[in-house]
Amino acid sequence: MQTDEREDSKRVAKNTLILYGRMMIMTLIGLYTSRITLQVLGIDNYGINNVVGGFLSMFTIISTTMTSAASRFVTVELGHDDHVRRQKVFATTVSVMMILGLFMVILIESIGLWFVNNKLNIPVERLWAANWVLHFAAVGTFITLYMVPYNASIIAHEKMSAFAYLSILDAIFKLAICVVIYYAPYDKLVTYAALGFITSIFMELLYWGYCKKHFEECRYNFTLQKNIFKEIWSFATWNFFGQASWILNTQGINLLINIFFGVSFNAARGIAEQVNQKINQFVSGFMMSLTPQITKSYASGNKKYAYKLACRGARFSFYIMFVLALPIMLESRQVLELWLGTPPQYADIFVVWTILSTLIIILGSTLVTLQFAHGNIKKYELIMTSIDCFTFPAIWWLFKLGAPVVTAYIVFVISYWCLIFVRFWIVHESTGIPARMYLYGVILRCHVIGALSAVIPIIMLFIMPPSFLRLVAITITSLLISSIMVYYAGLDREEQLLIKNQFKKRIHKS
Repeated sequence: MQTDEREDSKRVAKNTLILYGRMMIMTLIGLYTSRITLQVLGIDNYGINNVVGGFLSMFTIISTTMTSAASRFVTVELGHDDHVRRQKVFATTVSVMMILGLFMVILIESIGLWFVNNKLNIPVERLWAANWVLHFAAVGTFITLYMVPYNASIIAHEKMSAFAYLSILDAIFKLAICVVIYYAPYDKLVTYAALGFITSIFMELLYWGYCKKHFEECRYNFTLQKNIFKEIWSFATWNFFGQASWILNTQGINLLINIFFGVSFNAARGIAEQVNQKINQFVSGFMMSLTPQITKSYASGNKKYAYKLACRGARFSFYIMFVLALPIMLESRQVLELWLGTPPQYADIFVVWTILSTLIIILGSTLVTLQFAHGNIKKYELIMTSIDCFTFPAIWWLFKLGAPVVTAYIVFVISYWCLIFVRFWIVHESTGIPARMYLYGVILRCHVIGALSAVIPIIMLFIMPPSFLRLVAITITSLLISSIMVYYAGLDREEQLLIKNQFKKRIHKS
C-alpha cells in the first residue's frame, strides 16, 4: 500500500511539473493576448464580449451539472477497473451530452437571443455584433458538450503531457487570432468570435482523435444504458442546485453590474478575471493532476489516503496561489498599467477582491472533490445551496439602495468564507475526514501564513512612494517571505523532504 501511494505521489508530482510548464507558456502568451485583445477591441467591445459571455454562462448551468457528473463517473470507473462498465459509462455520457447540446442551442437561440436584445445594457448600434457573438457561442456550446467525456478521459487517465501540448497549441491559436483581428477589415468583435469558434472546433477534433487512438473505452456507438443514465442523472440533478447558486453569484452578479453601472465596469471585471485566471492556472494545473487520485483512491476504499490528498491539495493550492498573488494584490494598479497601459476604471480594485475570493474558494475545493467521490451529494447540495442563494439578492438589494460597485465583492467574500465551515461539516459527516486534519492543518495554517507573510510588504506599500522601484521591492520581498513561511511553517517534514529531493534531482540533471 505504501509503495502504491509513493508511486501515486510521484505521478502527481510529475503531472504537476508537466502542467506547470504548460501554464508558464500559456501565461506568457495569455498576458500578451489579453493586452492586444483589449487594445484592438476597445473597452466597449471587450465589455460587450464579457457580459454576453457571462450571460451565456448562466444558460450553461444545465450543461455544467452534467459535465461534472460525466467527469466524476468516468474517473470513478477507472478506480473500479471494470472495462466493460467503463465503456458503457463513456458511451452513455456522450449520448447524454449530444442530446443536452441540442437542447442548449435551442435555449440560447430563443430565450438567450431575446434577453440580449431586450434586457442587457448594450449600445443599440452594437446589438447586431452581440447577436453574432451569441450565435457562435451557441454552436460552440454543442461542440464543447459533446467533447466533455473525451476531455474527462484524458484527465482520468492522467495523460497530462497530451493535455499540456494541446492546451499550448490552443493558446498559440488565440494569439494568432489577435494578430488577425488587428488587420481584419470586417467588424473586429464579430471576427474575434468567429475565429474563436473555428479554433474551438479544430482543438476539439484533436482531443477526439487522441482519445480514440489511445483509450479503448472511447470507441463510441450511440447507446443509452438506462441504469447508468439514472445514476448520472441523479448525481447531476442534485449538483444542479450547487451550480445554480454558483452561476447566479458569479455571472448573475456580472449582469447586475451591467444593469446598474454599464459595460465599462464589465470590462474592468473582465480584466480582473483575466489576471485571476492567469494566476489560478498554476493552481488548476496542480488540482488537475490531484483530482483523479482523490477520486480513484476513495472509490477503491483507500479513504485515509484520499483524506491526506484532499488536505494536502487544499494547502498546496492556497500556497501556490498566495505566493504568486500577494505582490499582484498589493501593486495591482502598477501591474495593470505596465500590462495594459491604461486599464479600465476600478480594474485594480476588482483584481484585489477577485483574487481574494478565489483564495477563499480554493480552501474548500478538494472537499468538493471528496464529496463527489463519495457520490451521495443530496444533503451537501441542499444545505450549501440554501445558504449560498442569499448572496445574489443581498447584492441586488444593496445596489438598489445605492451601494458602490465594490459591494458585490465584499458580500461575495464574506459569504464564501462562512461557507468553508459549512462545507467541511457536511463533508466530515458523509466521508469521515478528520476535523483536526482539515480545520487545524488547512484552514488555520493557511490563514496564519497568509497574514504573517503580508505584514512587511504592506508596511513597504505605505512607507514607499509609488514607483517601479517599489513594485520590484515589494514583489521580491513578498516572494521571499511567503516562500520561506510556506516552507518552514506550511509544510510537514515529509513534504519538506519531498521538495528537497525533487530540487536535488533537478540540480543533478542540469
